[in-house]
Amino acid sequence: MDIPAHALLDETTLLRKARWGNHAAFAELYRLHASAIHTLAYRLTSNTAAAEDITQETFLKMLQFLNGIRDDVPLRPWLKKVAANAAIDRLRKERRFSASEDESEWIAPGPAQAQEVEMSHMLRRLEPSVRVVVWLHEMEGWTHAELGTRFGQSASWSKSIVSRALERLRRELHEENQHEHA
Repeated sequence: MDIPAHALLDETTLLRKARWGNHAAFAELYRLHASAIHTLAYRLTSNTAAAEDITQETFLKMLQFLNGIRDDVPLRPWLKKVAANAAIDRLRKERRFSASEDESEWIAPGPAQAQEVEMSHMLRRLEPSVRVVVWLHEMEGWTHAELGTRFGQSASWSKSIVSRALERLRRELHEENQHEHA
């Protein structure tokens, strides 16, 4: 999503003020972006408390690196990258993340309702590491090369994970639709 030029100027001003120690400017940056970061963290972890922790960690990291953050580009993509990396690290730490993904490790399907809720439910059917890779590729625009690098794997590893997961979700959705019309 493109940020309008006037919003980027406002964000640039807020970043500069925050660098000078203006707490209200930092609070405004938090207000502008916290919801999107929390939503991403929740989608990747499926855990409200973890999403809250990741949101806090992300903004603490922003505060830590304020002087190094470019003010000529939107802040949100950087924040999302930080949050995604924090979610990946958290899943690894919780040992909910493994390098070898096998369909037998995926969570069993559950019912879905509205389209957006259905998408969220469908993604939750996937094992946490698979869900993270699929979401980051399909929704956040990470390349297979970026994903492979972040996970210490090859780009083809990411392609395989995404391809198998999407095929499985398509198959399950098709089967559910057939049962509803039967």
